[in-house]
Amino acid sequence: MKEKKFKMGLIPKLIIAIIVGILFGSFMPEWFNRTVVTLSSIFSTFLSFIIPLMIVAYVTMGIANLRSGAGKLLLITLALSYLSTLIAGSASYFVSSSLFPSFMSQGALEQIAETAEVSLSGYFSLSIPPILDTLSAVTLAFVLGLCLSTMRGKSIGDTLYNSMSDFSAIIDKVLHTVIIPLLPLYICGTFTNMTYSGKTFAILGILWKVFLVVIAMHLIYITIQFIVAGVLSGKNPITLIRNQLSGYATAIGTQSSAATIPVNLQCAKKDGILDEIANFVVPLCANIHMAGSMITITACATAVCLMYQLPISIGTVVPFIITLGIAMVASPGAPGGSIMTALPFLYMVFGPEAGDVNGPICAIMVALYITQDSFGTACNISGDNAIGVIVDTIYRKFIRTEEPVPVKE
Repeated sequence: MKEKKFKMGLIPKLIIAIIVGILFGSFMPEWFNRTVVTLSSIFSTFLSFIIPLMIVAYVTMGIANLRSGAGKLLLITLALSYLSTLIAGSASYFVSSSLFPSFMSQGALEQIAETAEVSLSGYFSLSIPPILDTLSAVTLAFVLGLCLSTMRGKSIGDTLYNSMSDFSAIIDKVLHTVIIPLLPLYICGTFTNMTYSGKTFAILGILWKVFLVVIAMHLIYITIQFIVAGVLSGKNPITLIRNQLSGYATAIGTQSSAATIPVNLQCAKKDGILDEIANFVVPLCANIHMAGSMITITACATAVCLMYQLPISIGTVVPFIITLGIAMVASPGAPGGSIMTALPFLYMVFGPEAGDVNGPICAIMVALYITQDSFGTACNISGDNAIGVIVDTIYRKFIRTEEPVPVKE
């Protein structure tokens, strides 16, 4: 019997990358550290080139594929998913802005501020301008996706749809074979630079507390969602939560909403959701319901703003949450997909200079988010089934006699 090869997950790799980066910055000579920073900066440049292409590919297909839904069920599911994501992000900001300042000691903030201008530069850099800027990519993706979802098979054929599907597969291949595997190098270079300049230990003393608060917010939000679902459906929320445990655990292991769909469908059927409703809602919500990811991203952004003394308010956070709630339909399927989708929009919170996707602040956001990505994904898919219970209840009470349920082909 052939032995199964051990494969290290992304989170252990990133933790190792952080440790190695700290060791490099602490003990290795400047020339070595500059070499690591050079490689990291080259990857960062390539990442900024890929992001608009990823948005065009994934968002276009995410919207185009919504044609598989129909009528009231589609509108209800979309509305519930988007509303849940917005509420999650807003609640995360209020909790984070209330609790995190107590973590930020004045001494740690002053130490970070003193080292703000101290950093290593690479030996050389590459210029790879993105084909599209972010706003153009989002606009193009929305136009293509909406038109394909309504015109495919009617006034136009499947040629463009199939081409975009192939393009999406190409970008997915790049993410899985280049971007995700090289993320540890990116993070290692960032922490090498931060450690060499003296920032790391002041920042890490804050981040572990942020991590615990974010996990607590995930669990509380899951509980609230199932309480609401239980009240509306007349089902026991504790039973609904118990039924979700296998899906939650699977999501932690896979870090992918899409990969957890088969297990999540089993959880939905344990909840008594009709098969046709579960087969419609669970795959759809796996692509559009990102409450857990929004909680994490908003909390991380708030923490980073406080650490670097950047201005942040509900007036800057709400437009960011509204925009990201739509754009994150690009994120399912790849570990860390949500933060990669969020990178081009971080300027809305951090400002144009600090929000540079190639800058150290965005790199810290990536590192902080990725270490909690499994729990955000688990929160996402758990909420999917809470929405499924609500949609099933609405269908049984108000829609069943009016129109047939869309059946998955």
